[in-house]
Order: sequence, then C-alpha cells, then structure tokens
Amino acid sequence: MKDINELKALIRLVDEPDEKLFDQVKKHIFDYGIDAVVELEAALEMTFDDSLQKRLQSLIHEIQYNYTLIELHTWAKFNHTDLLKGYMLITRYQYPDLNPDTITREVGRIAQEVWLELNNNLTALEKVKVLNHILFDINKFGGNTSNLYSPDNYYLKNLFETHKGNPLSIGMLYIIIANSLRIPIYGVDLPRHFVLAYVDESVFPLQQDDTDEEVLFYLNPYNQGAVFTKKEIELFVKQMKLEPKPSFFKPCNNITIIRRMINGLIESYISNGNNEKAAELQHIVTALDI
Repeated sequence: MKDINELKALIRLVDEPDEKLFDQVKKHIFDYGIDAVVELEAALEMTFDDSLQKRLQSLIHEIQYNYTLIELHTWAKFNHTDLLKGYMLITRYQYPDLNPDTITREVGRIAQEVWLELNNNLTALEKVKVLNHILFDINKFGGNTSNLYSPDNYYLKNLFETHKGNPLSIGMLYIIIANSLRIPIYGVDLPRHFVLAYVDESVFPLQQDDTDEEVLFYLNPYNQGAVFTKKEIELFVKQMKLEPKPSFFKPCNNITIIRRMINGLIESYISNGNNEKAAELQHIVTALDI
C-alpha cells in the first residue's frame, strides 16, 4: 500500500475541470488498485456535487471491474480448485462490499453441522442424505421459483441472505460444502439444468481426463438433492432434442462452472434489458481463458 495521505490528496483533485489533468490524477489513483476503493467511497459519502459523484462512482466501478478481471484470471490459472474463491470473485463484482470472512465463516458453520452427522461407516447415499438434511431441512435452502431468471439468483450474497437460488447457485454451494468435507461431489455441465455427480471416492480429487465411469449416481440440487441415474439424463437430453455429448454425463472442473455462471448472468441481464452489465460480463468471462 502506498502513502494513504498521497491517495487522499489525489482524490481531492478528482474534481479537476481540465480533462488532461484529470486523466493524470485518475492514472495515479489507479496505481493504488483495489486499495483505493475505501478512500474513494469515503469521498463519495462526503460530497453532494453531482458531477463529482459521477466521477467518483466511475472510478470505483472501473477499479473493481479491473480487479475482477485480474483476480479471476489468476484464480483460473493457479487456484481454480477453490470454487468458493471463484464464486466470491463474481459475487463481489456485483456486490463489492461482500465480506469474504463472513461468507467463509457461514460455509464453515454449515460444513460443521454436516460433519457432526457423519461417520466413517456411512455409504455414499447416506452421506448425501446427511447433506440434504442439513442444507434443505435445517438451513432451509431451496429454489427461487417466483423469480427463477433474475440475476440475483446467481449471486452468493443473495443465496445466503434469502436461502433461495437457482440450480447453479444451490449446486455450487452443495459442491463447496461437500468438497470441504472430502465428499466427492462435482458439477455436471448439463445444458439447461445444472446437476451434480457423486464419484467413486478412490478417484478423489478428480483429474481432467476422468469420464462418467467413475460416477456412482447423480443429484438434483434444485430438487432437495434428489438422487437419479444416468438413464434419466439420457431421457432429459432426448426430451430437449439435444445431441448427446460426454460432457453431459461426466464431472466438470470449476472453471467450467464459473464460466457457466457468468454466461447465465449475461443471459439474465440481456433479458432484463441491462446490456451494459452484460457487455462487461462478456469481457470478464474471457479472464477464464488460460
């Protein structure tokens, strides 16, 4: 972190009327990266000048946007085994005030509740029964059937505040809790409906070239973690008139899941008429290309 007093002095120059001089001020503020946001937000709260507010808001947004791009690319390249980290990065793009420590504690609390009900003698199906009981019966997570296509259904902040989400957000939480307890549950990139796969524990953690042969059974996170078989996916694919692909049946990696989340958000924002947000996300998703 650079000198905080220098940063505050730069922020006092944000109302500079000369555009060339303002661009220089902006560049120096950007050098502080995400650390500048707190001071910019403090300045925003202190002013009632419309033009200054717009400049400050624009600076805050641009810094957070660039931060998301850089951090997401770093995550995809070096840390994509941590699904919670990737999920929080996209959530913080929309909700910059999201507190990662609060979310981590809440995930830990739920995982602890599951852990207390587990023992070494449980079968895979019995472990799923425990997970379902804690997530859906005790903590009351479930599908948001009244507003299924809202962008809010994707974000972790809303999922924890309302305990309602869509198949992807609930499925991601399910994976995060399960994997923190070394329960081998992964996402499956099935079109139009995100489902989960419970794999043979002998191949945990999975490698990139694994196939659906390691899958013991599938789970529907949007239907209280209901268990089903490969034949039901085959029937679903046939009903949707889709050409069957191996990826519809085998576990996928976390980069695929986060890409699916961003693409789902893009579709939601376009359907809601928020093309500016959709365009930003179309650029952000390229950070996953490694």
